[in-house]
Amino acid sequence: MSRAKTRHPCLNRLYHQYLTDENSAAFIKAVSERYTLATLQQLAHHGGHITRRAAVLSLGFLAGYESNALLGRALHDRDRGVRMLADNAIRDVWFRAGSESQRQQLAILSRLNGSRQFDEAAELAGQLIDDAPWLAEAWNQRAIAYFHLSRYEDSANDCQQTLEMNPYHFGAAVGMAHCYLEMNDPFAALTTFRRALRLNPSMESIRAQVDYLQRSLEGR
Repeated sequence: MSRAKTRHPCLNRLYHQYLTDENSAAFIKAVSERYTLATLQQLAHHGGHITRRAAVLSLGFLAGYESNALLGRALHDRDRGVRMLADNAIRDVWFRAGSESQRQQLAILSRLNGSRQFDEAAELAGQLIDDAPWLAEAWNQRAIAYFHLSRYEDSANDCQQTLEMNPYHFGAAVGMAHCYLEMNDPFAALTTFRRALRLNPSMESIRAQVDYLQRSLEGR
C-alpha cells in the first residue's frame, strides 16, 4: 500500500471533525497549517477514499484555479462522495482565476445573473472579456446572461469559448445544449448533453435529458 494511503490519519481526523461540527473556518485553518496545496493535490489523487474526500474538500476551500484539472478528473472518481465534493469544489475554483479585481468582478457577475439582472451582467461580462479574454468564467457568465435574454446563438458561442479555455466546464456544455434546444436543434443538443456527461457523469438530470432526447429522436 502506498504511503499516501497510510500516512495521513490527521487529515482524515480533521475531515470527520468537520462532518461532526460543520465548522468550516476551523477545518480550513487546521488543514492549511498542516498541508500544502501540492500535498493535498497528491492525496486527492492517490489517497484512500476518506483521504481523497478530505483532500478534495480542502482544495474546494483553499485551492485556486490551478486545481481545476485535478478536480475535473475527480468528477470521475470511483467514490461517490469524492465525486460530489469535486462537483462543489470545481465550481468554486472557476471563480478563482485572474487578479483579485477580476475575481471580484466574476463574483459580481454571478450575483447579477442570480438576481436576474441580465442586461447588466452581459454588459459587465463584455467589459471583463475585453480586459481578460482568457478568463473562461467571464465568457460563461455572459453566456448565462445571453441565454436569459433569448440570445441563444450568442450564448452558445460564449459557451464554446468557455469550453475552449476550460475543457472541464461541464456547466458551459449543459448551457450550450439548452441553447440548441431553444434553437430547435435536438441532435446538436443531444451531442452536447452527452459531452457534458462525459465531463461530469454524476449529473443525473442531464442523463435523464439525454434518455428523453434519444427516445424522442428515435421515434421520429
